[in-house]
Amino acid sequence: MKLRGILTVILALASAPSMAAEPEARALFGAKKTGTDHQSMSFGGYSKGCIAGAQQLPETGPTWQAMRLSRNRNWAHSDTIEFVERLSKTAAQQNGWNGLYVGDMSQPRGGPMTSGHRSHQLGLDADIWMLPATNLNLSRKDRENLSSISMQKSKGAYVNSGWTAAHHNILKAAAKDKSVARIFVFPGAKVQMCRDEKGNRDWLRKIRPWYGHHYHFHVRLACPKGEKNCVDQAPPPKGDGCADAEKWVADILNPPAPKPRDPNAPPPKKRRELILSDLPNQCAQVLSSQ
Repeated sequence: MKLRGILTVILALASAPSMAAEPEARALFGAKKTGTDHQSMSFGGYSKGCIAGAQQLPETGPTWQAMRLSRNRNWAHSDTIEFVERLSKTAAQQNGWNGLYVGDMSQPRGGPMTSGHRSHQLGLDADIWMLPATNLNLSRKDRENLSSISMQKSKGAYVNSGWTAAHHNILKAAAKDKSVARIFVFPGAKVQMCRDEKGNRDWLRKIRPWYGHHYHFHVRLACPKGEKNCVDQAPPPKGDGCADAEKWVADILNPPAPKPRDPNAPPPKKRRELILSDLPNQCAQVLSSQ
């Protein structure tokens, strides 16, 4: 075979998918049904990490219920479990609420999820339903079939008639909790909270507008003290963030013209799924631990 032919074969083999390609991390972590027998400890970042010693939020507590139990995503860092317990007690003091319906937290060992989320990998994220938790005696079947309710109007520019002072107060209590780094909610809710708040506004800095998040709000805790292998997200910009939320709403109501695409720019690459070697080294041990 001529040299050029040999080189062609070598290049073709090098570019071909490996028969022993590393499996996607979401499949590995999604297959684990229980946590590890360790003290809770998070490794890596919110969208590229894992957790050892995750604890399972009890399906039912005095002021909460874990929802969608079939997903097995009611696992989290011990700090997150304690936070949910604290916040649910506050929610139970609000008119029309007996506590909280808690949605996705993390998988038993964190890591990439099989569907739905890019974050929630460290056991430090929790989705709290906007639906007031009035019945705390739901069956497993009820928890699969019951849905939360949307709080948004006009594609997220405003809150709808379902939004109440209780929603404001529960989000405020969450934001004022020292363990919380930020909270994601749809832009109209942030704007409404900015307009309604008459007291100290420092806590509003943690309330961040983001796409979706009108059926639930997403609480993200900061890395626990002393966990040097846990990577915090950069803190929110200074100030209460209300002007930024107003800009979000203005863009929803009057979308800016799209920027013309550079014809010479390469096409965007499809984001590939994470594999185990993308994650911190400790995550391999988390997967293999009992």
